Amino acid sequence: MGLIVSLVVSVLFIVLATVKGKLHPFLALLVAAFGFGIAAGMPLKDLVKSVNTGFGDTIGNIGIVILAGCIIGTFLEKSGGAYRIAAAALRVTGRRNVPLAMAAVGYVVSIPVFCDSGFVLLSPLGRALSRKAGVPLAACAVALAMGLYATHTMVPPTPGPVGAAGVLGADLGLVILWGMGVGLVAALAGWLFAVKAAGRVVLEADIPEAAPAPEEGGTPSTPKALAPILLPLALIVLRSIAELPAKPLGEGQAAVLLSFLGQPAVALLLGAFLSFLLPAKFDRAMLSTTGWVGEAMTAAAIIIVITGAGGAFGKVLQNSGIADVIGSTLQGREGVGILLPVLIAAALKTAQGSSTVALVTTAGLMLPLLAPLGLEGATARALVVVAIGAGSMMVSHANDSFFWVVTQFSGMTVNQGYRLQSLGSLVTGLAAAATVWAAAAVVL
Repeated sequence: MGLIVSLVVSVLFIVLATVKGKLHPFLALLVAAFGFGIAAGMPLKDLVKSVNTGFGDTIGNIGIVILAGCIIGTFLEKSGGAYRIAAAALRVTGRRNVPLAMAAVGYVVSIPVFCDSGFVLLSPLGRALSRKAGVPLAACAVALAMGLYATHTMVPPTPGPVGAAGVLGADLGLVILWGMGVGLVAALAGWLFAVKAAGRVVLEADIPEAAPAPEEGGTPSTPKALAPILLPLALIVLRSIAELPAKPLGEGQAAVLLSFLGQPAVALLLGAFLSFLLPAKFDRAMLSTTGWVGEAMTAAAIIIVITGAGGAFGKVLQNSGIADVIGSTLQGREGVGILLPVLIAAALKTAQGSSTVALVTTAGLMLPLLAPLGLEGATARALVVVAIGAGSMMVSHANDSFFWVVTQFSGMTVNQGYRLQSLGSLVTGLAAAATVWAAAAVVL
């Protein structure tokens, strides 16, 4: 109980310090991490190690991705490439359907790609589309984030669902089928939330820019502008396919090379190099510390340190043992059936921030409970994995790196992030959980 109380106090501190006290999120997250660790009775040496490890691992996993994504975004915006993509997309979707288009793109992209990487890569496109169509950026950003989140947590080959399926012995094909169906409902719920709730919020990034849209003749063609986005996505998707247990692309040198090129950091760096070809008149000064690359680095630095601090807070929570406390508390409540994995995963997700950790940890907790709950069949195991995924969406807040990626790349304040990203993930997760419960009532 002491750990849970400390967690509540820590989260409240982050919310109040950043919203009311205007404290920088980086400082608020680090203070909360150390404060929680001390209150939880962690040895001071282990506490410092947890903070350093969490900060370093998070930046190590996503730092280059953010940097490369910022470079791609900067070159797309400054070269006019984003406007060309926006114009082409609007001809397909129509001006009133931009948030739906972003939700659909996110739903597809995040099947093989981490939601953080997907948002970094696609946010420049969402920003350009919102400006081109006159649609609030908040609606586009939230629709994209919820579309990404839906498949990130429920559809293999994303590592979280794959790991949970492996622990529970679930058939991966069934998990994909059920996950895509439930994920579609979740993405649509996220889109509705984006249109009805987020569409009313004005972000600082919604303020019209003084600079006019570039002339058509000075911008790259639509295929050329899409190349820095599509190449990394294609490489990451192919890598995921190559690394499936069945090894559909074989195990030769080509598969090894593809596994290397498909690493998110490598793929996005290749996309960044391609973006250097976008300007109509290339100048080497664009690659300098004062040029376009320098501007991208400056913008990325703030996002990286905040994301790293969120990772530090999450690592302290993980190492404190709070996951075991919450899991054991909920284990005895077996009457909730298929909703039990949702509750456990949601509690773990809210407590420590990582959807992947919540997925794998909950799967381990659920394994001995499958027989007592009557969930041993192939379809039942697949639905349990998807139910865990639904729970692992709730709730994305200050200890979740995706929260900071979405808020920082969208120009949201922390308060707006709680109202849009946190509440949106709750709505989307509840829709997914309700869908799983209804499906289980029919097929189990």
